[in-house]
Amino acid sequence: FFLHLKNDRGFAYGSLRVALSGVKFFYSVTCPRDWDVLSLLKLKNVSTLPEVLTRQQVRQVIAATTTPRMNTFFWTVYSLGLRLGEGLSLQVGDIDAQRAMVHIHRGKGAKDRYISLPDATLQRLRTYWLTHRHPQFLFPADGRNHRLTTGTANRSQTPMSQTAVQGAIKQITRQLDFGKKISIHTLRHCYATHLLEAGVSLKVIQQYLGHASLTTTLIYLHLTDTATQNARQVIDQLFHDQLSPGI
Repeated sequence: FFLHLKNDRGFAYGSLRVALSGVKFFYSVTCPRDWDVLSLLKLKNVSTLPEVLTRQQVRQVIAATTTPRMNTFFWTVYSLGLRLGEGLSLQVGDIDAQRAMVHIHRGKGAKDRYISLPDATLQRLRTYWLTHRHPQFLFPADGRNHRLTTGTANRSQTPMSQTAVQGAIKQITRQLDFGKKISIHTLRHCYATHLLEAGVSLKVIQQYLGHASLTTTLIYLHLTDTATQNARQVIDQLFHDQLSPGI
């Protein structure tokens, strides 16, 4: 079963770990079985860095979208650093325009957090919302004819599907061919890396991403050399200023 998940279905390391944990729990707690194979199943620790795009490449991805819905969604996920599910679940009431904040309370682990809302993102969301005026969802599912109705006629009970978003990003990245494995989650990695390169502290980035541990956020230090370059400049300037004239 696990060889099937790995070789045939191409499960990533993290997904394999989830599947393995589920199977072990089922056969050790829910339906106990004294099987030696459960203790033999192990996964090697794999440490890989996520793919990250430059700011220009992110702009190319967003510009390559063919509908206002996907264009707005991609920009929103990138500019807020959201997971796919968090972006799809965004509701009108989550947007606090007065405070320029977004309330994320349907995120991973059901942990609430607030994210700074860029004015450009607010304007895009307002413009897109006017195309459907759904009373609840910012990104409602479209109808059978794949068209959004407006106002009270829009009775979508769910947000748009993950399949639609994943299909769009797959088509766009195939078209652009950056030579990298890119998913919608890549935009979240780009958000964190670009904030770090702009000088935002890791602690703030951790808060915005909703990471429980700073250790998880530290991975983005490996994706940019901006901090290293800044450190070199500071160190060089610090000791240059203290250099005595006689040396």
